[in-house]
Amino acid sequence: MTWTMRVDWPSCAARGLCAELLPERIHLDEWGFPVVEGTVTPDLLGLAKAAATACPHRALRLVSAG
Repeated sequence: MTWTMRVDWPSCAARGLCAELLPERIHLDEWGFPVVEGTVTPDLLGLAKAAATACPHRALRLVSAG
């Protein structure tokens, strides 16, 4: 099973915590909003869960990509 990260844009406050916790898949754009790249590999699954859980506005979700 593969996973990906999704951002709920209306909820995101561009705090950047997700990019700090999962820099392998998330970087920040010029305004500080997260840009998610690629799928979450099994070795990054724990970090992806931590990033989603740590989001102060619950704007980041880990979803099954199939």
